[in-house]
Amino acid sequence: MDTATIVIFVIIVVVAVLATWFVAIAYRKNIAEAKVGKAEDKAREIIDDALKTAEARKREILLEAKEEALKTKNEIEKEVKDRRNEIQRMEKRVLSREENLDRKTEAVEKREASLSAKESELSKKKTEVEKLEAKKLQELERISGYTSEQAKEYLLKTVEDDVKHETAVMIKELESKAKEEADKKAKDYVVTAIQKCAADHVSETTISLVQLPNDEMKGRIIGREGRNIRTLETMTGVDLIIDDTPEAVILSSFDPIRREVARIALEKLIVDGRIHPARIEEMVEKAQKEVETMIREEGEAATLEVGVHGIHPELVRLLGKMKFRTSYGQNALKHSIEVAQLSGLLAGEIGVDIRLAKRAGLLHDIGKSVDHEMEGSHISIGVDLCRKYKESAIVINAVEAHHGDVEPESLIACIVQAADTISAARPGARRETLESYSTRLTKLEDIANGFKGVDKSFAIQAGREIRIMVVPEQVSDSDMVLLARDISKKIEEELDYPGQIKVNLIRESRVTDYAK
Repeated sequence: MDTATIVIFVIIVVVAVLATWFVAIAYRKNIAEAKVGKAEDKAREIIDDALKTAEARKREILLEAKEEALKTKNEIEKEVKDRRNEIQRMEKRVLSREENLDRKTEAVEKREASLSAKESELSKKKTEVEKLEAKKLQELERISGYTSEQAKEYLLKTVEDDVKHETAVMIKELESKAKEEADKKAKDYVVTAIQKCAADHVSETTISLVQLPNDEMKGRIIGREGRNIRTLETMTGVDLIIDDTPEAVILSSFDPIRREVARIALEKLIVDGRIHPARIEEMVEKAQKEVETMIREEGEAATLEVGVHGIHPELVRLLGKMKFRTSYGQNALKHSIEVAQLSGLLAGEIGVDIRLAKRAGLLHDIGKSVDHEMEGSHISIGVDLCRKYKESAIVINAVEAHHGDVEPESLIACIVQAADTISAARPGARRETLESYSTRLTKLEDIANGFKGVDKSFAIQAGREIRIMVVPEQVSDSDMVLLARDISKKIEEELDYPGQIKVNLIRESRVTDYAK
């Protein structure tokens, strides 16, 4: 093949390739244009659908907004209407009250006018009565032949003679009767006092009350077949009384320390909620340690309060135990602290050792801390304890002599004896003293208040005097003499008391004026 043929062949091939390429490009362009047209149509459809949807949603939103606005408007109109009605009701009530107030004001004004008229009438009648009394007095003086002063003197002398005679007769009768019936009455008083006070006193000093959160807790305290309550009673030595008392358990024991241990243990168990024999034993041990710590702290606090130092630790512990002892309702530890303070004050006044007096006063009843555990009186036990723990001879003698069992050998022993009596005898210190004291004062005032013309009465000086305020318009100065005698007789008839009671009547007249 020659060169020209080859060139022509190549040209033909190139032309064919170029033609094919242009055809392919044209084909692809047509396909692309077709696809673009379809896409544009699709896009227009989507846009049209979106516009339609948006228009529909817009109409729905506008409709909902109009409905909401209408609903809100209706609610606001209803609320406004309700408030208008309420305001109208309030206005009606205010008007009604104003009318009532006007009516009451008119009634008060009428009443004041009526009272003014009555006062004027009473003033006139009072003047007439005074005139009649003056005429009556003149007539009585004319008939009797005595002036008013002479008649008053004669009446007072007669009353005085009667009073002296009645007093002498009464005193003689009382002395005779007292001598005949002293022994019988004394026995009756003691028996009556025991009957009235023994049960209450024993129950107050031998039980403790533990509050429960609910009555279901009683069953948990008792436990299955009573094992919990048996364990608690065995561990503490205290009787648990579970009765119909709502939400409460009673702990009964003559030993106050055991009772306190049981109370603390039971309260801990109630709070913890896990009540079974092993837990009970654990809580009782903790309560015993807690009570022992409390006893020591109370003893130390007592020594610090009084200002007495250097006491043996065991005596300090025994002082703390006295917190759980009472005598006639008086706490033994508080009584000992009070005696110590009083002893220090008395010692300072007469110039003896104040600290030693306080020490003796604080320890004077130390035997009461263990007298239920040892044989003998609290005095002999206290003396033995003071000797055991190396207290001085003066303190030991003060402890031994504070009830007069032996003669006091020092001024400090006499001071402790006096301070002990003062602390126990003051009104309110002991239960029976407070009851008899308050009862006597109340009855004394009741007797005086029962008489006509008595305004107020006050029993003072521990019941040795009664001061009576009378109404001056009802009781004159002359009437006071007879009223005092009547009240004295009534007191003698209805009250039993040592010594005598002074009846003091007071009549007060007041005149008030104003400087303008």
